[in-house]
Amino acid sequence: MLKDGPVYGDEGGKLLMQSYSRINSCFIAHQLLVKAAKIGNQKAMEQLASDMLFGNNVPQNVEAAVSLYEILADEGSHKGQTALGFLSSYGIGVEYSQSKALVYYTFASNGGNLISQMILGYRYWLGINVPRSCEAALIYYKKVADYIASKLEENEDKPVEKVKLMERSENLGFDTEILDWDVHQYYKFLAERGDTQIQARDIPFYLTIYYYYLLILPQSNIAALKYFKMAAEKVFLFPFQNHSEAFKYFHKAAEKGYAQAQFQLGLMYHNGSGVKRDYKLAFQYFYLASQNGQPLAVYHLAEMYATGMGAFRSCQNAVKLYRTVCELGRWSDKFLTAHFAYQTGNVESSLVQYALLAEMGYEVAQCNSAHIMESENVKLLHQEQIYPLALLLWKRAANQGNIFARVKTGDYHFYGFGIKRDYLTAAVHYNLAANQQSAQAMFNLAYMYEYGLGIPKDIHLARRWYDLAAETSPDAFIPVFLAYIRLEVMHLFTDLQLLKVSGEGWAWDRVTVGLG
Repeated sequence: MLKDGPVYGDEGGKLLMQSYSRINSCFIAHQLLVKAAKIGNQKAMEQLASDMLFGNNVPQNVEAAVSLYEILADEGSHKGQTALGFLSSYGIGVEYSQSKALVYYTFASNGGNLISQMILGYRYWLGINVPRSCEAALIYYKKVADYIASKLEENEDKPVEKVKLMERSENLGFDTEILDWDVHQYYKFLAERGDTQIQARDIPFYLTIYYYYLLILPQSNIAALKYFKMAAEKVFLFPFQNHSEAFKYFHKAAEKGYAQAQFQLGLMYHNGSGVKRDYKLAFQYFYLASQNGQPLAVYHLAEMYATGMGAFRSCQNAVKLYRTVCELGRWSDKFLTAHFAYQTGNVESSLVQYALLAEMGYEVAQCNSAHIMESENVKLLHQEQIYPLALLLWKRAANQGNIFARVKTGDYHFYGFGIKRDYLTAAVHYNLAANQQSAQAMFNLAYMYEYGLGIPKDIHLARRWYDLAAETSPDAFIPVFLAYIRLEVMHLFTDLQLLKVSGEGWAWDRVTVGLG
């Protein structure tokens, strides 16, 4: 029986949160978690299983993680159920079964697990192993977005960069990212230097609201207010204690493009605070703020689309916006840890982390997972699973508009990777990518027209697609040039053959006439 139990789990969890750069603390934290797990502490078991699955602070041990998750799931742990659903969806450490994955996700979602809810939202949105239903997707995504929005209001969550391994894996490193440094000191330096963008954007804008509603600032926010005032003097933002003054300065700041001010105006119009309630104006200001990167404005837009308040009801728009908010969750931190693991050669740890994010619907993670599967020696998966799973992920990313993934999907059908070779289907995918300005897809289509692979042979269309490829990307110039040489040689060879045939015919006719 699992217990919430002794202090080992709590102490271990606290130490673990502070231990990313402290090896000794990691070791102590791990030992405390092991002790707590042995006596049935559920939180400790969940943390320990997660560490072993993802290779966080301890060597990766999928088999041991699965054993713990099975115990947790049997006892009703939604984290254990979510983990087993994820592992079943890939066949990592357990039998591959999409039906089992769906059952686990459903139970975990009913238990309040946000990751499972996000996964189910994604599946219902695109109809992955479930009937496609925008309304069902909306229900799941809204649950997660409500939670994320509450955290954004507390200024707890910050988005992380999602690095595509195929495009610029070498560009992100310790010299370009602030990973283990005092971020507060960094912002303080920028603020004191006079960077008003940093002051207005990154110092919590709710300091204005604190004074606006006559709330007493905690001592810890005095420094933040100092830097906010520095920006306020330059951008006409300053906290006032009445609605009209607040509206006046919010409006001035909004005109200058400050997203937080636009968002606050949206709230004032939405709630009727100091102004006549006007949902259409609220929608306009939320839209402006969302375009300038204000995540809570995105959430409020989703709410308005979902309810039809201030805008025509649109399930599709609501789901897309809720999903944008959901992707700001703390789980997106795994993009950093997964990339770090990949850069340091811990490929399988990186794969498991990207694979979870991919299951949640992150298009970048889908591409990264597929890339690792097909390009690295992955032992977590059976060899016969790799290409079919990679193709599945490329397809999912392609269906979210990723052009590179669309071309890769065409490649898999062209070469028969993980699926029976099908030139016609490959041509369909290449055509879709070509319509999205992919020079590679244009070149591939030209090649298929040149040789009549899956489509009728047509030299004129081949030339046209080669031309378009060269026009679309300078990188295609040399391959297209070589293709033209090949075409001209083949054309010359064909002309010579025709000339030879016509010449023999002419000679025969002449002889015939002479004999007559």
